[in-house]
Amino acid sequence: MSLIKSISGIRGTIGGRVGEGLSGVDIVKFTAAYSEFIKRNKPEARKIVVGKDARLSGHMVEHLVTGTLMSMGLDVINIGLASTPTTEVAVTGLGADGGIILTASHNPKQWNALKLLNEKGEFLNDKEGKEIINIAEKEDYSFAEVEKLGKEYKDETWNMRHIEMVTKLPLVDVEAIRKADFCVAVDAVNSVGGVVIPELLKALGVNKVVELNCEATGNFAHNPEPIPSNLTDISTLMKDGKADVGFVVDPDVDRLAIVMENGDMFVEEYTLVAVADYVLGHTKGSTVSNLSSSRALADITAKHGCSYSASAVGEVNVVEKMKATNAVIGGEGNGGVIYPELHYGRDALVGVALFLTLLAKKGKKVSDLKKEYPQYTIVKNKIELTPEIDVDRLLKLVKDNYKNEKVTDIDGVKIDFPEGWVHLRKSNTEPIVRVYSEASTPERAEELAGSVMDIITKLK
Repeated sequence: MSLIKSISGIRGTIGGRVGEGLSGVDIVKFTAAYSEFIKRNKPEARKIVVGKDARLSGHMVEHLVTGTLMSMGLDVINIGLASTPTTEVAVTGLGADGGIILTASHNPKQWNALKLLNEKGEFLNDKEGKEIINIAEKEDYSFAEVEKLGKEYKDETWNMRHIEMVTKLPLVDVEAIRKADFCVAVDAVNSVGGVVIPELLKALGVNKVVELNCEATGNFAHNPEPIPSNLTDISTLMKDGKADVGFVVDPDVDRLAIVMENGDMFVEEYTLVAVADYVLGHTKGSTVSNLSSSRALADITAKHGCSYSASAVGEVNVVEKMKATNAVIGGEGNGGVIYPELHYGRDALVGVALFLTLLAKKGKKVSDLKKEYPQYTIVKNKIELTPEIDVDRLLKLVKDNYKNEKVTDIDGVKIDFPEGWVHLRKSNTEPIVRVYSEASTPERAEELAGSVMDIITKLK
């Protein structure tokens, strides 16, 4: 059993003993702590939005969360089956004081989580997350008396409201998409994406949709992380010439992977690259992605005469940097597109709409569009750690060793070479150092990583 407490929320496998998995007691404890945090920081707070993906445990977790919020004296606006970005826009749309999304994102079906939002519909920062964990550990919260219990309200209109918001964005050209007469394949891994993505495509004027795993049962047909090794079914479907483009989303629909008409992967890293290329062609401004994302975004940004910045890994860090640089587009290389014109959160619906507009205006096959972008490959390695290793000291020694290269240390150590980069980060969940590297070929990326890993081995 696993229970992970982080700034973005509480994630764990359902069941087990208290404190070892995401048990009912843990769900109540952390929901109460979140409620206490909200009330302390906003004494007039009253409304919290709750949305969930289609996980098998969702109904049970929903009852515990809504009941606990009410027992803490807060009203609940339950928007039902909804994506993470839909819940985020509902918080601001309803003028709520916060929100809780019941989803473990790309984790397998035995997992669930409480993703915690502030009144802006954004994830909490590091300080706020730690405050909630501290409240929970001390059980420093107080439940409401009977006259002050909260109430629950149902509002299941937000999926369609979110879709309407996307289709009305100035850079989303519904007429161009309709005229292109695309056939689109969708793999929604049996979660809420199976509800919202086909509806979005319909609203965008796409009349030919091939649905794969779109029944929102929570019984995921394959590992739900949208990476190539998990997407063999839609790849085979595309190779048969069934569609012009394929879209794959994770269970809470904040990540978007694209499959080309020939069945090959567009590659998650390039979801943001392509969307940014389109946005920058119409709206000049800066871009942001995290340190472990592809250099291709920086290259495309420079092509448009704009500036690129890198943030520490994590959506909350990307958003913070985007606000600081007034970025017009940003996100993460895992297929997470953040478009501030709508909201500051990863949003696969926005990604689909902007990508289809780009594809319609280009009038090209997806595989030909991919050739227009800088071609890089990211490889991922790791170094096992032993308890006696001082990782911070190790990373500092690596930084010193590469002092003649461009080195960034806001999140681990990233070394930028002329032909690629290597990024080393200490894992928060495993005794390892993650080693990501990128270059124009997999071989060169492995070579760069290997040279850095050899030095670490010697330094250990």
